[in-house]
Amino acid sequence: MSHRDVGSRRLKLTRALGDAGAAFPRLWAGAAGALILLAAACLAPVLVDALGGAVAGATGAAVVLGVVAVGALARLSITPSLRAARDLGLGPGGLQFKWPELRLIGAALLCLIFLAMIVSVLGVIVLAIAGGAELNVEAIQTRDWAAVGAPWRLAVVGVVVAGALIIPLVLAVRLSLFAHATLGRRQMVSLNSMGIAYGSFWQLMAGLVVTSLPKIALIALIGGGVLTGTSATVAWVVGLVGVQLPLTMAFLGAAYRQLEYWSPQEGPA
Repeated sequence: MSHRDVGSRRLKLTRALGDAGAAFPRLWAGAAGALILLAAACLAPVLVDALGGAVAGATGAAVVLGVVAVGALARLSITPSLRAARDLGLGPGGLQFKWPELRLIGAALLCLIFLAMIVSVLGVIVLAIAGGAELNVEAIQTRDWAAVGAPWRLAVVGVVVAGALIIPLVLAVRLSLFAHATLGRRQMVSLNSMGIAYGSFWQLMAGLVVTSLPKIALIALIGGGVLTGTSATVAWVVGLVGVQLPLTMAFLGAAYRQLEYWSPQEGPA
């Protein structure tokens, strides 16, 4: 990967989505073992009543297999072939748990801690401003909006609340390439992944929305009562693990290949 001016890079959304669709079968073929086991671990507590106290074990297995599956899909999505993915440590069927998986866990924890800190600070700010606005709490609870307070105060609080919701979303999207960067650079990459996504927030956001259509369809089917009970749970797990996860990882991998500007010869970014 040759170095490029960070400020001049922009994600070509249509190309990334096309690459993601073309790569989807290859991602499934390379990570089939991990995806099947992950789905089985998620469904085990629902389908096997005999598990009883082993539910915690099944949950732990699902978390580990989730890391394994993400690692496999990230390797496959940032490389042009199965052979190249194996050079990055891809195991048979996508089953591997090596140093890169530990780096993924570390990077994910750092990203979560960072987001949690931001959300906490924003929460304190919202509470302070809402308290200073002297709004009528009882009116809010009874939804008597006319008696809540002056319109300008409501507007100020509304803007602050909107900002408190939007800022974590923006940061989460800009951090979304951390797994691919960690595998691609062969070192733990967390907050530095925001530099890769610099200037392409809207394209990344749009791509994540488009690749979330399977999940949106499932939510609509379950919310509309078309899928209920065990069938809804099975459809949800199979849809998310079998379609949503590989498709999203394929898109993010295509985006990473377009936006990455670092190479091992240049040293850490």
